Amino acid sequence: MQVANVNLPIKVTGRHVSVTEPIKDYAIKKVEGLHLDYPRIIEAQVILDVQKYRHLAEVILHCANHITIEATAESTDLYASLDEVMAKIAQQMRKYKTRIMRQHRPRHGEVQQIDAQILNVEGFEEQAEMIPSVIQTEKYPVKPMYLDEAVLQLEVSDRPLVVFTNAESNKINVVYRRKDKRIGLIEPSFA
Repeated sequence: MQVANVNLPIKVTGRHVSVTEPIKDYAIKKVEGLHLDYPRIIEAQVILDVQKYRHLAEVILHCANHITIEATAESTDLYASLDEVMAKIAQQMRKYKTRIMRQHRPRHGEVQQIDAQILNVEGFEEQAEMIPSVIQTEKYPVKPMYLDEAVLQLEVSDRPLVVFTNAESNKINVVYRRKDKRIGLIEPSFA
């Protein structure tokens, strides 16, 4: 079992704050202290931000098997924010490891496919004059992975969906969390 991450590339950056050597060393020591052997960390990014009386710390870990672990913490002290965010990261890593060890991964039978529904256009003619506007644009990396890996990625992250290229069919699929806490799959079909 790996007890320390050896030669781990760690980037410590600051927004609205210059990162001093003591805070940089503290952040690096905390990330290197992550002690779990799964998932294996490939690269780590630590982003520190100071806004008036809010001190934010964000950690993004790029791990093996296309796993990305993210966490953010906010407090009145930068060191306390780093401690809190590292606790969240360690909890997410433990969650990954226990899921793999207990083999609680859902199989193909548990993922439900949604049928397409056609809306009636009659009531929308009055609203056709309104032009929709884009509120926020987000770039989302589409990685090739199997369905089981995408479901794991969804369960660990706090995002509502995961877009991925299915390694079996080479088509873009979407796995999302339904309101009833189950997982749904959207597959493209061209009629």
